[in-house]
Amino acid sequence: MPPRHAKALAHLRAVDPVLGRWIDTAGACGWRREQDGTHFDHIARSIVYQQLSGAAASTIHGRVLALFGGRAPTPAEVLRTPGARLRAVGLSGRKVEYLKDLARHAHAKTLGIDALHDMADAEVIATLTQVRGIGEWTAQMVLMFRLGRPDVLPVLDLGIQKAIKLLYGLRTHPTPARVAKVGARWAPYRTVASWYLWRRVDDPPQ
Repeated sequence: MPPRHAKALAHLRAVDPVLGRWIDTAGACGWRREQDGTHFDHIARSIVYQQLSGAAASTIHGRVLALFGGRAPTPAEVLRTPGARLRAVGLSGRKVEYLKDLARHAHAKTLGIDALHDMADAEVIATLTQVRGIGEWTAQMVLMFRLGRPDVLPVLDLGIQKAIKLLYGLRTHPTPARVAKVGARWAPYRTVASWYLWRRVDDPPQ
């Protein structure tokens, strides 16, 4: 177990016995920072995964890679590829627009995507949400799974909300504000807590 995982789990068990019991049941934490590829690759994949189950998104993402010879496309390649070809592999028209806008920004180097590692969490979110189709949730997935930030809680995520309802026996689906309140005690390890919440509903993001 990585040292920071051990420290995070000890903290979460201490501050939240309910979550702690689920951690013991679920086992080792599988949260890892993706180090392969570029920031553009990861952000593009996050767009593909928006509002889809993990299995459906993985299938479509695989088709996108196949379209480019089994590898992630460069920004220039995305820009050159007709939208109809991208839609033919299962991407919605909106997602094609979003990928094209991301590719334009990356190709022109207008957002400083390559410098995300040097930015604070709030700055990363402010930078990425300048791209069409990238909202707070997608930016948070980049923070968690590309940049490895340890204290991110995606309060808008339906899986997170569902898991909190199940774990804490809530009568109604929690609002984002309720999620933030429940999760405040998990700081500064809310990313690890989020991973375990996704495990509760068996759908961790990629």
